[in-house]
Amino acid sequence: IVVGLPANQLRLGMSLPRIHDITTDTANPPPFVAIALLRADSPNPSGYAGESVARQQLASYPQVVPHSYNANRHVVFNEAVEIVRGRGWMAVATDDDGGRIEASVMSRWFGFVDDVVIRVAETPQGTRVDMRSKSRVGQSDLGANAERVRTFLAELDQQLSY
Repeated sequence: IVVGLPANQLRLGMSLPRIHDITTDTANPPPFVAIALLRADSPNPSGYAGESVARQQLASYPQVVPHSYNANRHVVFNEAVEIVRGRGWMAVATDDDGGRIEASVMSRWFGFVDDVVIRVAETPQGTRVDMRSKSRVGQSDLGANAERVRTFLAELDQQLSY
């Protein structure tokens, strides 16, 4: 375990892009508002790095995309809040009127803090959910933020499939 785990992490790290900010909307990522203050002293600022990160993300994580639902925006928002709470994330802000949820997540192994913002917006077809997950420290997240976005949205899909 002492040798195998670090070697596996090194192999994984070399196969993934050196990015730490993942979003379902690379053109207009959900911004951090309440969490921006908590990130003020973090090595990784709350802003989105732009086109270079977007290209790397799209090449490595093409399945990280917005999800749409044929349901009322408030229903989708409330379900997303319940999932955040059920996962034990620290909810920093929940703004139903603005359709924004912000939360912080601490990693189990090393205690790193990542921040999440979820945007729930009404569309002519129903409701669209965009999500962003960003590490406060480090250059590479070893795929943790992409996995967080994928699993959260998969759970939301499951909860809203009625």
